[in-house]
Amino acid sequence: MLIRPLCVDDAEAYLALRQQALRDEPMAFLSSPEDDIARTVDAVRAQLQRPAAEAVVFGAFAGALIGIVGLHRDHHRKAAHKVHLWGMYVAPGHRRQGVAGSLLAAALAHARALPGVAWAHLSVSATAPAARRVYERAGFQLWGSEPDALRHGGQTAVEHHLAVRLD
Repeated sequence: MLIRPLCVDDAEAYLALRQQALRDEPMAFLSSPEDDIARTVDAVRAQLQRPAAEAVVFGAFAGALIGIVGLHRDHHRKAAHKVHLWGMYVAPGHRRQGVAGSLLAAALAHARALPGVAWAHLSVSATAPAARRVYERAGFQLWGSEPDALRHGGQTAVEHHLAVRLD
C-alpha cells in the first residue's frame, strides 16, 4: 500500500471514491453528493492544486485509490495553529487492514511539519464508532459533542469533536 498526497492527475479517481463515500455512508459526512463542493472533476482539480501548507488530500493506493483523508489549515491568523482533518473514507473491501491508521499517520506527520501548527481537530459521527476508535488510538480526545448535528432520511446523528495536541 502506498500513501501519498493526491495531485491533479488523481482527480477522477478521487471524485469517484468521494462520491462513493457520500452515497454509501450518508450519516458519516456533512456533505451530500448534491452539495459537495468537490462534485465535479474541475472542482476537484482546483482543490488538489492548493498549496500543501494550506490544504492537502492524502490517498491510499493498492493498485487503485482505496482511501482518502483531507487536511486543511485554519485560514484565520488567530487560529492558524490548528489543522482540521476531514473526509476520511476507506473503501469497504479494504477496511480493517490499517489503511485508515496509515492515512491518519500521514496527515498528522504533514501537520506536524507545518510551522506553528499545535493542534489537529476533527469531527466524527456517532454512527461511525470504528472511525472514532482509529482517531482515539492516534491520541485524539473528545472535547465536545453536538446533538442532532446531521439529519438524513429521517435519522439524526450526534457529531463528536476530537482534538490532539501535535507539539
